Amino acid sequence: MNMHPKSRRSAEAIDAVVFDCDGTLVDSEKVSLSVLAQLVGEHGLALEAEEAIRRFSGQDLKLVFRDLEAELGTTLPTDIIEVFRGRQIPQLKRSLEAIEGADALLSGLRLPACVASNAPQSKIRVCLETTGLIRHFDTHQIFSAYDIQRWKPDPALFQLAARSLNVPPERCAVVEDSIFGIQAALAAGMQTFVLDPHDRFGEFDDQLVRVGSLVELRPFLSPDR
Repeated sequence: MNMHPKSRRSAEAIDAVVFDCDGTLVDSEKVSLSVLAQLVGEHGLALEAEEAIRRFSGQDLKLVFRDLEAELGTTLPTDIIEVFRGRQIPQLKRSLEAIEGADALLSGLRLPACVASNAPQSKIRVCLETTGLIRHFDTHQIFSAYDIQRWKPDPALFQLAARSLNVPPERCAVVEDSIFGIQAALAAGMQTFVLDPHDRFGEFDDQLVRVGSLVELRPFLSPDR
């Protein structure tokens, strides 16, 4: 297993798994943040797609546009989020793919699982339907921060997921890929696993397990581990 040697192995048994969606199960961040970069470029802010991915992956969209307005020194149109969604969703439907290994991991999973994302329900479903991963989750297993109006790094969404799964937080595994998700999972007291193929989150080595691919999660998410 190509696990980062400094990563902490989880100590508690795992009875359920909470997956982030964007960047964890589906490769949507590149698509979405490329659309974002193009959109703000039309309003006078030069933003490379790679910079947008580095800065804004996993963040509440309202906060993203607030930060961008501060850089521009002016307000963006009041319907900027609607305009963004109007471009983002069709692009996701055209080009979105699952993260490598996501379908195999979910197909072999023998633990209760759900999705908990900062994205709206409609976008989560587009992502899961376009990639075919929706077959692994029932309607009641998909949680959106928009439903409770509290976004990661607030732990409330993960706490809601744990209650819905009827599993104590410390016996839930969270699979994430962003700084905001990591912070939320740790604040919720959950066992935190991070898909980190580019070694972005080394500062958390004593608090979580970092993996380079989803296939590396299988031994950790086995009921008899």
